[in-house]
Amino acid sequence: MKIRKKRKIFFIPLFSMSDIAFLLLIFIMLISLINYRKEVKIEYPEADTALRTTAEKNLEVWITPNGNIFLDGDLSSYNEFENKITELYVSAPDTRVQIIADKNTAYSHINNVLEIMQILQYRVVSFVVKSNE
Repeated sequence: MKIRKKRKIFFIPLFSMSDIAFLLLIFIMLISLINYRKEVKIEYPEADTALRTTAEKNLEVWITPNGNIFLDGDLSSYNEFENKITELYVSAPDTRVQIIADKNTAYSHINNVLEIMQILQYRVVSFVVKSNE
């Protein structure tokens, strides 16, 4: 008498694969919408030559044409700006301050920021411009 072995048939449920693909698609779409950097919409001034800096250890100071100051995307006053720069200089003096101003911003607004930086003797400052190249 022959004993027949039962063959095990493996079944992969394919019905749930579409659900998983849909959930992955939603997850990827949500992750791609996260903006880690706050930006203020400005028109960059142009320059013929520019040096590139690394994005590490930067504090971005945005200056709008009407003189508003944004620190890393958050609106602040001149006093708040001075306090933040003082704290930053004490905690990490090698942090680069990047001044990003609209090309239509009056130089008096930029000069106000630079005077604060000069009074605090902050020396690691750069201006962000759009290259003509």
